[in-house]
Amino acid sequence: MKRSICSTICRPPTDYRHLTLDPNTAYRELLLSEGNRKAQLTDMVQTYPEHPDRFSHLFQVLCTEGLTGRCYWEVEFEGSAQIAVAYKDLGRSDYYMECAFGCNDKSWSLDLDRNSKCFRHNDEETTVPEPQSSRVGVYLDHKAGVLTYYCVCDTRQLQLMHRFETTFTEPLYAGLWVAGSARLCDPE
Repeated sequence: MKRSICSTICRPPTDYRHLTLDPNTAYRELLLSEGNRKAQLTDMVQTYPEHPDRFSHLFQVLCTEGLTGRCYWEVEFEGSAQIAVAYKDLGRSDYYMECAFGCNDKSWSLDLDRNSKCFRHNDEETTVPEPQSSRVGVYLDHKAGVLTYYCVCDTRQLQLMHRFETTFTEPLYAGLWVAGSARLCDPE
């Protein structure tokens, strides 16, 4: 398992992007609220209509907006969460490796749960530093092929958690896996 290097920068990138969660992709027990900016795992099936884009077996949801160019967004979470980006054609059915964020070549994920903190792509893991807050900033430079995760500290400084470089071939969609709650939030 690889290790990530940690450093701090003073302010968030300026390319903020307002994102919304797509109810057509939401797992049936994820409750979307706050204008489709918050996802919370419940024990009740929501009344979402049938849709081929819906995740059928994993607590996942994608955002509506396809991302290209430079984009920055923030996520605040409680409990375990995965903060991901994925191609639109990521699997949705019950075959785990095809649909789980970070377990295939169509998605990249920062996994934050009680037992481990790691970045995952194509089922390869890199250990990342323990975040010092429950807020994570994500910076994507699609053209340059750079995906960067930051811990957003109380002082609004960003602590680098992980940086990944690759070649992106399609628009990316921000996604969340939620065992608790997570919300997209505006930078303060």
